[in-house]
Amino acid sequence: MVSLSRLFSEPRVVRRDLLASLVVFLVALPLCVGVAVASGVPAELGLITGIVGGLVVGALPGSTLQVSGPAAGLTVLVYETVQEFGLGALGPIVLAAGLLQVALGAARFGRWFRAISVSVVQGMLAGIGLVIVLGQLYAMADVSQPGSGLGKLAGLPGLAAEIATGTAALTAFSVGAGTVAVLVLWPRMPAKVRVVPGPLAAVALATAASAVTGLSPATVEVSGLLQAVRPPGFDDFAQLGSTAVVGTVLAFALIASAESLFSAAAVDRMHNGPRTDYDKELVAQGVGNTLCGALGALPMTAVIVRSAANVQAGARTPLSRIAHGLWLLLFAALLPAVIGIIPLAALAGVLVHAGCKLVPVKDLVPLWRAHRSEAVLLAVTALAVVATNLFEGVILGLLLAVVKSAWETSHVHLSTRRLTGGRIVVTLTGNATFLRLPRILEQLEELPQDQPIELDLARLRHLDHACRVALESWAHRHNHPDTEPVRIRHCEPTGALLP
Repeated sequence: MVSLSRLFSEPRVVRRDLLASLVVFLVALPLCVGVAVASGVPAELGLITGIVGGLVVGALPGSTLQVSGPAAGLTVLVYETVQEFGLGALGPIVLAAGLLQVALGAARFGRWFRAISVSVVQGMLAGIGLVIVLGQLYAMADVSQPGSGLGKLAGLPGLAAEIATGTAALTAFSVGAGTVAVLVLWPRMPAKVRVVPGPLAAVALATAASAVTGLSPATVEVSGLLQAVRPPGFDDFAQLGSTAVVGTVLAFALIASAESLFSAAAVDRMHNGPRTDYDKELVAQGVGNTLCGALGALPMTAVIVRSAANVQAGARTPLSRIAHGLWLLLFAALLPAVIGIIPLAALAGVLVHAGCKLVPVKDLVPLWRAHRSEAVLLAVTALAVVATNLFEGVILGLLLAVVKSAWETSHVHLSTRRLTGGRIVVTLTGNATFLRLPRILEQLEELPQDQPIELDLARLRHLDHACRVALESWAHRHNHPDTEPVRIRHCEPTGALLP
């Protein structure tokens, strides 16, 4: 836990961190509400997760400046979970995922998450971004959205027609489009204006414009913080016995952990303070998700947008992220009615902008030029997330990454030389695996069939069982009564010649 007496020993650091916490709070507020609404759950559940991320995870060791809360990256998975299993199942699933994160962190698995292919993670985030954008375009127009990613894509022409012909849809979409426009233009505003975070400014302006012009788009429904808390009951926990639910728990734990630890690596590059302890950070995230699950709230991850705002605002200690959770708690407890006047289309616009930022458009061309296979892996993972679902898309991406790595590391080279007497020596170097076996056999079958051949395998760094059996089988088939049998020099230490 963070030592508060140590934090308060330097007044200047305290003042700086408290000011930074206000900036993070203003960034987090619309995002907490927007992620909850997009996930199909009450808005207060997003605030609860943000509060836990600040007050609890912020006080735990791991990362110094990283800020946790509900993330756009889990929106798609939460929405699918609520639609398939019901809101009551969300708490047990998040709680179980949190306990799994704690176990992984305690077993020192945190460092291994850094071994996940960056292209798979970028592809996962890009796919999430595309699904968020596609879904929130419908929310911006206050129109019901199809359930699948492909359905959302196919329904875009109908959505455009609805906006063009329906007054209510056009009104709501105008509010959302205006919100996106403010977010895009905000970084170009004067520095004095940009003191107000872009998401807060965009939502505030959209809310004010709706009130002044007399527009009446749908707004956020608010019932109160305590009323939204729904600890899971026995019947809810009973669903954990389902295979589908267990798969969802794994998806929550693995995706939330990977996103948090990749975010930690990015945040560490932004400052010169203490580095992240990945195992402790994984435990902290697990504790936060366990508590969120017990409260029936949204899952949490470390969020790069809030973390970057924290660093850029000059934070030096965990006090800033703890205090941001306190501001969220005070706002949700004292001013809940303010949330109820926010147009849903404005929150959808915030998430459309956030979803677009998850798609690495600027990085694709350089990546294609430098590492074409990585660019293909990124694109395939993203499209798989859109076409199937988040869990299946990520699993496909990971499998492709493993296959790609195996293919790239299994290089094998065949060279031939003729000895006196007509004997041909075929030397294999590199790594001979089943992935290269078709090419190896094709080259061997091109050799003369009426001359003695010796296979020299002693220079191979690796020879798997499939290749060994196939080469010995080829040698047996190549043997002819009128020629000497094929001899194989194996890569065992003895280097024995086997007939």
